[in-house]
Amino acid sequence: QVQLVESGGGSVQAGGSLRLSCATSTDTSDRYYMAWFRQAPGKEREGVAGIDILGTPVYSNSVKGRFTISRDITLTLQMNSLKPEDTAMYYCAADRRRRFGPASLDSGMYDYWGQGTQVTVSS
Repeated sequence: QVQLVESGGGSVQAGGSLRLSCATSTDTSDRYYMAWFRQAPGKEREGVAGIDILGTPVYSNSVKGRFTISRDITLTLQMNSLKPEDTAMYYCAADRRRRFGPASLDSGMYDYWGQGTQVTVSS
């Protein structure tokens, strides 16, 4: 069982930046694929960025060029040029099964989830 705890959310104006972190109860850096998801009120959970064991990232089209996912002991999501449509609860997730191929942005692929951290972007 892996426990995930997100931090770093907050309120910013459009164009601003935030850095989210996800602490894990065990070192997942060489064993688990990881990802960030978000969910806005009334919308489905959306995959934002994923990263494989080697550190290769994948991004959704909506955040490509603005967000950067990285990992060492902590999973991080650097969010720049934030837009009001980025407002959501952000979750980190871990996939204990995948070993090959790119990280997935499908929430069904992930086994462990954090409680989330709120990001609010005002115009």
